[in-house]
Amino acid sequence: MASQAADDDLQASKTEGFKVGEKKTVEEYAKLDQNDESLNRWKASLGISSSPAIPVDPKDQRRCVIKSLALEVEGRPDFTIDLTAPGSVEALKTKPFTIKEGAKFRMKANFVVQHDVLSGLKYLQVTKRKGIRVAKTEEMIGSFAPNTEEKSVYEKKFEPDEAPSGMLARGHYDAASKFADDDGHDYLKFDWSFDIAKDWK
Repeated sequence: MASQAADDDLQASKTEGFKVGEKKTVEEYAKLDQNDESLNRWKASLGISSSPAIPVDPKDQRRCVIKSLALEVEGRPDFTIDLTAPGSVEALKTKPFTIKEGAKFRMKANFVVQHDVLSGLKYLQVTKRKGIRVAKTEEMIGSFAPNTEEKSVYEKKFEPDEAPSGMLARGHYDAASKFADDDGHDYLKFDWSFDIAKDWK
């Protein structure tokens, strides 16, 4: 039941009447109305170009691979988690990190898109304290073409955030997060935890 509740918490919001458009391959997008200037600008915004695609493992059918997550705080070195390292995702839950109360920060993610165009990648997060949900975040990241030799990795910096402050805000928090797309595919789902404290550790 607890797992089902967590899954329900991490559902993306739905826009009334919205339907995912017809899927096309990168080659089909590239050939679309090549003389249409506005369409060409849109294709460029997706990253569709003539640059060769990066090599991918044909056995790895994921359309999106999240390579790393980082916490960016002004005046401090980034706290970065290399998600390609064995055991890194599992360690997120058992090794909480500390955020100073009132600190301004933002998350950023590095990821690779492979095989085909990725439509509507988004980040979802539910934060709980002592089992009670205190926050839900949903951030649209966007749509992307497969990475190329010219653009080998994508980086997304999330909206700035501020840690809560005060005696009641200090303590331990648990969070569940996932990266998913408009087609309902989950690319990374993980539990993690953090502490709000009077100062950095």
